[in-house]
Amino acid sequence: MTRTVLVTGGGTGIGLAIARHFATTEQGASVVITGRRPEPLGRAVAELGEGAADGVTVVAESCDHTDPDALLRLRERLPGRVDVLVNNAGGNTDFDTDGAAASELAAYARDFRANLDANLVSAALTTRALAGLLADGGGAVVQIGSIAADQGAGSYGAAKAGLVAWNISLAGELGGRGITANVVSPGYTTETEFFRDRLPDERRDALVAATATGRAGTPADIAGAVAFLASPAARHITGQVLHVNGGAHKGR
Repeated sequence: MTRTVLVTGGGTGIGLAIARHFATTEQGASVVITGRRPEPLGRAVAELGEGAADGVTVVAESCDHTDPDALLRLRERLPGRVDVLVNNAGGNTDFDTDGAAASELAAYARDFRANLDANLVSAALTTRALAGLLADGGGAVVQIGSIAADQGAGSYGAAKAGLVAWNISLAGELGGRGITANVVSPGYTTETEFFRDRLPDERRDALVAATATGRAGTPADIAGAVAFLASPAARHITGQVLHVNGGAHKGR
């Protein structure tokens, strides 16, 4: 059976790598990518279309996943069944602020809520909006978390930690329908827009040195983990966090 895969924030970085994996490995699949910026979406659709497997269709839909009305409009444009939902849209919104002093309480509140909206609320709203479309008996929801949930990073880390807690509840809600819900937690990953080219060399070297593998992660590393959790081999795995960080975060 062919599958419909929706990747939010699929125009660049990790989201694009995830979409590329499904577009090139699943014959006849429908891959939908979303984002707020039309230019990256257009480039992504062109690239993915060129390398797609037989019968694969790749389409882009503009959507702000923090906006309930935008999500309802997106739902109307989607196929009647979504087999795989990857909640990838987000990022550390601290890199997007104007640097207003944290001592100004209103600015602090604004910036804290921005990270919660971008990384936690967006995933919850998207999943709720599309819940009726998720495929019973084999569907999968995969959240893209972060090592920051375990190691701390202000409001961004708090949002990603909240994502893990919310996903546990989601797994319980969807399990009776045969739908899994898991989190993939990357560490430092290159070839993304996450740090907005603001990461000093010293910090980059320290992040790599913290791994057991001696290298940074790549978007393809994350895509492979997502593909596994969305595969038939992972039908009895749900409510879990899969760390993909080269051992920078040690777990049991």
